[in-house]
Amino acid sequence: MTEPHLFVIHGATGDLSRRKLLPSMYRIMAEAGITDQSILLGVSSKDLDDDDYRDFARKSLADAGVDDYEPWCDERVYFQRIERGAEDLSPLADKIAAIEARHQLPGNRIFYLALPPTAFPRMITGLSDAGLNESPGWTRLVIEKPFGRDLASAHELNELVHSHFDETQVYRIDHYLGKETVRNLLAFRFANMLFESNWNRDRVDAIEINVAESLGIGSRAAYYDGAGVVRDMLQNHLTQLLALVAMEAPNSFEAEAIRDAKVQLLEAVRDIDLDELTLGQYGPGEADGVPVPGYRDEPDVPGDSTTPTYISVRIDVDNWRWEGVPFYLRTGKRMPAKSSQIVVRFRPPPICVFHGKRDKCAQHQNVIRLILQPNEGFDVHFDVKSPGDSLQLVEKKLRFTYADEFDRLPDAYQTLIFDIMQGDQTLFVRADEVEASWRLFDPVIAAAGSGHPLDNYEAGTWGPPRRHTPIQWAEGPIRGETLTSPQAAIPQTTPPDHEGR
Repeated sequence: MTEPHLFVIHGATGDLSRRKLLPSMYRIMAEAGITDQSILLGVSSKDLDDDDYRDFARKSLADAGVDDYEPWCDERVYFQRIERGAEDLSPLADKIAAIEARHQLPGNRIFYLALPPTAFPRMITGLSDAGLNESPGWTRLVIEKPFGRDLASAHELNELVHSHFDETQVYRIDHYLGKETVRNLLAFRFANMLFESNWNRDRVDAIEINVAESLGIGSRAAYYDGAGVVRDMLQNHLTQLLALVAMEAPNSFEAEAIRDAKVQLLEAVRDIDLDELTLGQYGPGEADGVPVPGYRDEPDVPGDSTTPTYISVRIDVDNWRWEGVPFYLRTGKRMPAKSSQIVVRFRPPPICVFHGKRDKCAQHQNVIRLILQPNEGFDVHFDVKSPGDSLQLVEKKLRFTYADEFDRLPDAYQTLIFDIMQGDQTLFVRADEVEASWRLFDPVIAAAGSGHPLDNYEAGTWGPPRRHTPIQWAEGPIRGETLTSPQAAIPQTTPPDHEGR
């Protein structure tokens, strides 16, 4: 149940607030009929007043295609200016007290830090110094990623947060966890014994987690060139998918049980073999038939930058379920299409009894392909006998898509903001999970900054032409591929199935 509360957004005039936070927040309230339950207070350094920010909110909601927002904007939206770099937040505390008195709120507060990471320490300390880390009701602190730049900085930030807020108050947000298809991983695995009983080293040959981005860095050079693909994608988004795909069944589907299982999985990951690490950087090429620059030619990127925009890495988990099963994580920018998929490849039968031409084995690996975006759903690939007298096998697939069965999927931020309002921490990253993830990838970051080979790849292709991991971005199973041979030859030109995209 959503209780009446004050939702305070720090960075309230930024792009994230305009495109995601305001529309998501309003949709939640409108769909649940609780627009009288949430009062919004925007905070930023812009020289605005309440009426100015109400205009900003109206435009944001109109641009997002939201209807009937006028009464809420007129009556329940406020603004407080805080000087850039200010440490004294007592004016904010006074504004909060006035709003809560006017609307007879019980003191329930959400503080959402939609700010650059460099501002987190100052804002967290400022909230505490102003007495805003406690209230007559409940207080929740929402921190956007990235949470730290490495293990040391993440640990330092955790220590700071915990000196002012209890962990039960903290919501470290990763929007990837709010995607409906990511949330469905738990249901897919643990509600279906058909899958879960085969989700282990006895049946699974390898698992791939592939996230391809078609765009370059756009206007994010100032951030991206200091972060690179490891901090931007691998340490958070792909690691979350790894944890959900590989974790043990939790004792219950309460938040702490699920988060315990994720941390236990990450702590079982073996030290990464850097010989299995491939780093790349996109060069000039084409996107949708239009020439695009290479990474070093993007605006504000140094001409000698060695920041990787592509990574492929092998993960091994030292536990009973996954011993000997490789997990291949791969992501890159400027690829031919935007695609996020998890591919589970099952072991072939121990003896081939179906043969085709030249006595070649005609059997194909069974595959489950979980498609997170686009065309959300999953495929199950299997062999059937082709009609006729000969024992010829053909590969077919069963496909489920959300679009065929359900209405519009909720936006990830809409899901996560609703959980924050409800006080549900299931989809939020706990302190020890953050540090376990950084501990895993700190050596990869160090390798990227100390001369590990950086392969160039043409924009609009699927990455460097020479890879260590025997996987492809293809949407169908790869015939004749031997996943246990890491040096298997892989055609660079194999594209995914673009059906319906």
